[in-house]
Amino acid sequence: MLVTTIYIAIAFLIGFGVAWLIQWNRLQKRGRELKSNSGYLESERLMKETLQKELAVVHQNKMAAELDLTQKLQAAEKTILQMDSDILLLQKSNEETEALLQAGQPELHALKIQLIEAQNTIARYKAQLAEKTK
Repeated sequence: MLVTTIYIAIAFLIGFGVAWLIQWNRLQKRGRELKSNSGYLESERLMKETLQKELAVVHQNKMAAELDLTQKLQAAEKTILQMDSDILLLQKSNEETEALLQAGQPELHALKIQLIEAQNTIARYKAQLAEKTK
């Protein structure tokens, strides 16, 4: 009977040890899975932060480009207004020149034509200079 009790105790201890090893192995496996999942979540969080930063940079670039284009549009509108004004002045000058020609003052007409040609040449040079500086 004593031998049976010893065998039962040994069998109980071996069973307990095997069960403990199985549970310990499962806990170790769960721990590794938890670390793996934590690492995955951390990498996803870092990717999200990176994407948010990139989105912010892209948004800032977009806003800067819009501001630049708005400024260029305003400058172009100013230039168009100036050109309209210049066209009106040229039309007035041409009308005056035609009136002087009709009045019989050809010398004054010749001087006006030279002045118009000089102004046109200056305007061309300014346009070429503006294109070179851009």
